[in-house]
Amino acid sequence: MTAVRAVAFAVAAWLAAIGAAYAQDATSLKKSMPGQWELSTTERSKTCVVTMKGDTAGQGYKLELEPACKTALPFTKSIVAWSVRGLDIVRFQDATGEAVIDFTEVEAGIFEGLRQGEGVYILQDLAAARSMAKSMDQMIGDWAMVRGNGQPVCGLTLTNTETSPDNFQVFLKPKCDAVIAQFNPAQWRLERGQIILMSKSGDVWQFEADDNAQWRRVPDTADPLIMLRQ
Repeated sequence: MTAVRAVAFAVAAWLAAIGAAYAQDATSLKKSMPGQWELSTTERSKTCVVTMKGDTAGQGYKLELEPACKTALPFTKSIVAWSVRGLDIVRFQDATGEAVIDFTEVEAGIFEGLRQGEGVYILQDLAAARSMAKSMDQMIGDWAMVRGNGQPVCGLTLTNTETSPDNFQVFLKPKCDAVIAQFNPAQWRLERGQIILMSKSGDVWQFEADDNAQWRRVPDTADPLIMLRQ
């Protein structure tokens, strides 16, 4: 009997610990969300400013959508409140408390939500989103591609000439390495802190900024490819 009680006590303590962690995570999420956020398509061709508040509203908390939201993202017409569901789900809900879209955090301060038949939407801090848009302007111009040993293998120019929503034209300079010339990127964009190069055939190369203020192709290899601003 003593052993049974000990096991029961241990299970109860474990469940209590899980409950406490759950409550703590949900509470911290509720505290961190109030403020201004940008709701957008993944490529940011359509955006909407959402102000999330800590005041209760029916079955959730108050939020305000800028007037342009209903035109840019029609599904937002039915959003009247937000709430936290489960351990880490931020829900935008309608007047009955039903989900219009559920978001989960995929990176610090960046949430993703899926609407069936429409695609993925991004929710991120408004200031961070606008900072990213500003940093995109700083990407425009001439770049060099080099190997890990510093050997130049290609030059390219990132432009602000839009080829499709949030994708822009890129030009290779003459005498590029054969691998890069074969890839032959035609478009680029800045997405979640990465430079994305896209070929006409649909191939994609991704570059991430490293600690040396240069952009390395990911995933990394023994012979890395690096982009340097000229």
